[in-house]
Amino acid sequence: MRRSEASAASVGARIRARRSAVFDVGTRGAGRPLGFIPTGWFPSSVRLTPDGRSLLVLCARGLVPRSNVNPDGTWSGIAGLYRGSLGVIGLPRGTDYARALAGWTRTAQGCRPAPAAPALPGDPVPARAGDPTPIRYVVYIIKENRTYDQVLGDLPQGNGDPALCLFPEMVTPNIHALARQFVLLDNFYANAEVSASGHEWSMAGYASEFVEKTWPVNYGHGDRGSHVPYAAEAHFTAALPSLGYLWDRAAAAGVSYRSYGEFTENPERPGGAVWTNLPALRGHIDTAFRGWDIAYQDRRRADEFISELHKFEAAGDMPRLQIMRLPQDHTAGSRAGSWTPEAMVADNDLALGRVVEALSQSRFWRETVVFSVEDDAQDGPDHVDAHRTEALVAGGFVRRGAVDSTPYTTCSMLRTIELILGMGPMSQFDAAAEPMRACFQAAPDTGPYRALPARVGIDGRNPAKGARAARSARFDFSREDLADEQEFNRAIWAAVRGEGSRMPAPVHAAFVRQLPGSDDD
Repeated sequence: MRRSEASAASVGARIRARRSAVFDVGTRGAGRPLGFIPTGWFPSSVRLTPDGRSLLVLCARGLVPRSNVNPDGTWSGIAGLYRGSLGVIGLPRGTDYARALAGWTRTAQGCRPAPAAPALPGDPVPARAGDPTPIRYVVYIIKENRTYDQVLGDLPQGNGDPALCLFPEMVTPNIHALARQFVLLDNFYANAEVSASGHEWSMAGYASEFVEKTWPVNYGHGDRGSHVPYAAEAHFTAALPSLGYLWDRAAAAGVSYRSYGEFTENPERPGGAVWTNLPALRGHIDTAFRGWDIAYQDRRRADEFISELHKFEAAGDMPRLQIMRLPQDHTAGSRAGSWTPEAMVADNDLALGRVVEALSQSRFWRETVVFSVEDDAQDGPDHVDAHRTEALVAGGFVRRGAVDSTPYTTCSMLRTIELILGMGPMSQFDAAAEPMRACFQAAPDTGPYRALPARVGIDGRNPAKGARAARSARFDFSREDLADEQEFNRAIWAAVRGEGSRMPAPVHAAFVRQLPGSDDD
């Protein structure tokens, strides 16, 4: 593949929409599609000029995604990367319009993701949902707000920038070991920008227009405070996706499922039970597994999951889809008395390692695959793109010691889960996403994973006084993203690198690495 073709495939795989559809609405509501017109990113309003000769298309995301690292060594908030765009498209008359629409349609269709690689005989990821697969169980882990460079930028075999790596192998030994032992994904992108849309995309392959249009307003006002409604995770009916969430598709396909902390609410009183306001999740959650709460360590969450795993082993089976939330890599910045950023990320790393270790030592390991991804890469620095994030795959049928630079997204992970479990897609985005077939192998390797102990103190606390503590005291962590995200990430950078330290200028920026022997045109 040529570099330009690879870049186009990467962009096409990641965007939500870069075209507007044209319909003949008919006379009695019986509309039919006529074609597509190329536009910018996320067309949110379309109008005709008064004379009917031009089409005005307002796009909320502008034209292209990019790295959030600036040439002067600073970095931008991810929401600030989208300046929007206004397209003015002249509309020819008569037969000229039909020819123009045909040309526009070809251009728009050419920007779609490249066709997925076909499934080969014995491929653990089947060609169609419901086809045979040796994998029976999926564990899907959602973490919080890290870019690839922040965690894996120090791995020499990947496309990383070590100068931007805040939590290297000393802090995250298990993430690094899993990436080495199984598959390193250095071209994986979150579909979302922030947690308000991130958990929607992670669970539905889509965020409703209500969520996409409200989060920039909320996130654009600095220290918003807990009175600002959090639009996602089933708090508003308008936020619910029309085809439901992952558990809805599982229920429709007769697939057993269980949620550990995702779309759940913590008890208001000590000793109470975790609960959910989603009917489809009632009876399908672990009421002892705490959801969002950065004052609660992830290794305690791992303890609870492993305890249930042992019960499932004794019973002889476990839910085929298990969704788990491990949020501590979000950190609390420099807030006085809270665990330090390194301690919280190390705790998260240890919890992840222990979960994979327990699964790999269980009777279910041969038939299990573990997926781990950040819900978004919010505002952390990355030299390739502000959406590029840390993602991992582990299991008996997962390749060993591999590097996969295929341009994947959150929706790619969802599509892979759906194909393995025989579930239908939730949106056009996961339906069209590239399955992660290159991560798998036909012959199983059931060797267990051994969790590595923490190499830094996981109980270290932030100092009670100082400039950083004073700034972080204003942050509200009662829900995701109530703290000003850019100021919060500056506090994390200063806490790790020292007050007054500056980010180095980026070395390079590109969507994908050039493949050996490929052309550069």
